Amino acid sequence: MPTVAPLDIEGHVVAAAFLGDIPFFAAASGAIHRLDGGDKVTEAHKGLLTCVKDHASQTLVTGGEDGKVLRIAHDGSVSTLAEVPRKWIAVVAAGPQGAVAYAHGKSAFVRLADGTVKEFTEQRTVEGIDFAPKGLRIALARYNGVSLHWVGTAGTPVDLEWKGAHTGVTFSPDGRFVVTTMQESALHGWKLDGKPNESRHMRMTGYPAKVKSLSWSPKGKWLASSGAPAAIVWPFAGKDGPMGKAPLELGTRANILVTNVAFHPADEVLAIGFIDGMILAVRVADGKEALLRRPGKGAITSMAWSASGKLLAFGSEAGDCGVVDISG
Repeated sequence: MPTVAPLDIEGHVVAAAFLGDIPFFAAASGAIHRLDGGDKVTEAHKGLLTCVKDHASQTLVTGGEDGKVLRIAHDGSVSTLAEVPRKWIAVVAAGPQGAVAYAHGKSAFVRLADGTVKEFTEQRTVEGIDFAPKGLRIALARYNGVSLHWVGTAGTPVDLEWKGAHTGVTFSPDGRFVVTTMQESALHGWKLDGKPNESRHMRMTGYPAKVKSLSWSPKGKWLASSGAPAAIVWPFAGKDGPMGKAPLELGTRANILVTNVAFHPADEVLAIGFIDGMILAVRVADGKEALLRRPGKGAITSMAWSASGKLLAFGSEAGDCGVVDISG
C-alpha cells in the first residue's frame, strides 16, 4: 500500500490540486488549505462554489457565493480578477495566454491577461465553460446544447444543438471533439472537424447516476467518467471517437458508485475515487488494479496528480483529504 499523508479539514472539499509540488485543497467554506511545511490556510471566499487549476500560470482560479473570481498563487496569496455583487459564481475556466472565463445567469465573461473583459450572452443560463486547447475559443454549455465563440472576433457563434440540460463541457486535448455532461445521467459529444454545420453527434448513455467527473488521458485517446459502479472510459483515438464503440469499464465494484476520476499526467493509468472514500489506480492496457486508499469518510469529490505523477492529492465531501505517495 502506498503511504498516505492525511489532512482533516472542515466540510466538503470542492477541489484538490498541485501548484508545483504543493498540494492545495479548496473547501466549500471558502478556505484554501495548502500543505507547505504544515497546513497553511487562506480565507479566500465567503462560500466557495468552484475551483480550477490554471496550468499556464500554476495558480488556482476560484468562484464564490460572494460574487468574486479570485486567483490563488502557490504561496497562498490572492488577487481579485472580477467582482459581481449579489451574484453566485459557480462556473469558471482557465485558458491560454492568461485568459480566465466565468459566468453568472445567461452571461459568460472572458477576462484577458491585460484586464480587458468580453461578454457573451446566451438565451439560457450558462452551466459550464471550457477553453479550446488552441486559439482563444470557448464552449458554453446551456439548455439544449453548446455555443462555441471565438473570443477575439465578433462573428456568429457555432451552435451545437441537442435537446436537454447540459451541465458541463470539455474540449478534447486535440480540439476535435466537444463533450458535455447532462442532467439526465448521460454524456453527449460532437465531432468538430467536419464541414461547418456538420458536427456529428455522439450519445454516451447507460449511466445509473449523473456524471460529475471527467478526465482525458494524457494524449486524449480516452475520456474517463464517473456515474457508474466502475469508471466508464470512452475511446477517442479513432477518427470518429466513440461512435459505435463500447467503453471500457475499469475498477468495477458491485453497486459502489465511482464519484471522481483523474488520469495520470504521463501514463494511461486512471485514479478512481468511490462514494465510500476508496481510491484505486487502474492501468488502461490490462485493467490491473492497485489500492491507493482504503474506504474512508465521505465520497471522493476531487483528485489531482502532481506533475511528476508520483503524488496524488484527494479530497472528500466529509473533509477527509490527503496525499498518496506512489513513488515507493
